[in-house]
This record gives sequence, C-alpha cells and structure tokens, in this order.
Amino acid sequence: MKKNFAKLNYYEILDITPDAAFFEIRHAYNAAIQMYRADSLVSYSFFSLEERQEILNLLEKAYLTLINGKERKNYDKELIQLGIIDNVGGKAGSKRSAGIYDASRQWGKAAVLKDSKATLKEKVAQNKHINEILSKQEISGADLKTIRNELGVAIEKIAGETKIRMDYLISIEEDKVKRLPAAAFLKGFIKSYLKCLCIEPLDDVCVRYMDCLARIGKNN
Repeated sequence: MKKNFAKLNYYEILDITPDAAFFEIRHAYNAAIQMYRADSLVSYSFFSLEERQEILNLLEKAYLTLINGKERKNYDKELIQLGIIDNVGGKAGSKRSAGIYDASRQWGKAAVLKDSKATLKEKVAQNKHINEILSKQEISGADLKTIRNELGVAIEKIAGETKIRMDYLISIEEDKVKRLPAAAFLKGFIKSYLKCLCIEPLDDVCVRYMDCLARIGKNN
C-alpha cells in the first residue's frame, strides 16, 4: 500500500510472478488495458489525466519488456542483482498470482445491478444508517460492506459490473490491507465500488476510505 505505482517492478505492475509464461503475460496485459479503457468503470474519470497516462505507459513498458525473451532475461538479471528476485530454479519461487484483473467472466446483462440507479440513490438518501456512516470522518471497508448490505446489493453484482476480482472486493470490505493491490489501482477500485452503489461524492468518500486504510496499515 505504501509503494508508489511507478516504483513497482514490471511483474508487480502486471501482478504476475517472475516465472509467468508468455501467455500469462499477454493475458495480464490485455486484462489491464481492458480495465483502463475509456468505457470502463475504472476509467480516466477516476484518475487525473496524468495518473491514467502514467498507468497506461507503465503497463505498456512492462509488457513490451517481459514479452521479449532477450529483454526479459536482461531485466531479470537486474532484479536479481538488486535482490528483488532470486535465481532459485531460474525464477523467484513465489506463488503464482491469479492476476489483479478478472477478464475471464462473460460480461452481459446478467452482471448488471438489478436495482436501477434511481432506486439505489433513493435508498441511499432515505437510509439513516447509511447517512450516519457517510458522515464519518473516516470510512472503513467494513463500513462499505454495511452500506452494500443495507442496499441489498450482492458482492457478486459488484464484481460483475466492475470486473474487479472477488478476492480483492472481499479484502476491501474486510480491511485486509496486505492483500490489497497498489494504491494506484485501489483508488479506481473503490470509486468503481462506490459508483455501483450510487454513493456520492466519489472523490470525498474515496479519500476518507484511503485515510482510514492508511491508519489501519500503520497500526498493523
């Protein structure tokens, strides 16, 4: 969480392990680009133009390096020299990642939230408990889960609409800081989550969530 996105290595940027096969690299890159395409919920509207361009540039740079056998080999040597990965068995022996993005589902009408946006907005406005939470200085993942449950929206619906992996959504709601992605990604994920529930203002609530998460991270 404390890492700046630009300081992540290429494997971390694509959320794959150093022993990932070429097809896994392509899958991770394509899924990442899909996540940040113009019509995605995790889009430029959730980031400044500079932030979004930085992410896209780094994704492309990571992909072009790792998909090229010679360049990847040289890059791995640099990481080994820096002590970032080891050379046991040729690659670091970390557990294979499932990827930060989920592009495997079929995204259709079944994944769209059942309640209309107008209905959700009305529920938010009329629910006393939700408004008490939204008035707090800090908003935790547990608070977000409470809001979702108050609105009667299944977490599967949010996963379907945002394409965010289910385990990340669960980690967000359970405040499992160490299991969350880099802050550059998390910022977009939270705004996508809030948009699905028609919670506004997005930026303000997102900031209060990130502040709460930072405090939790310091205490753990």
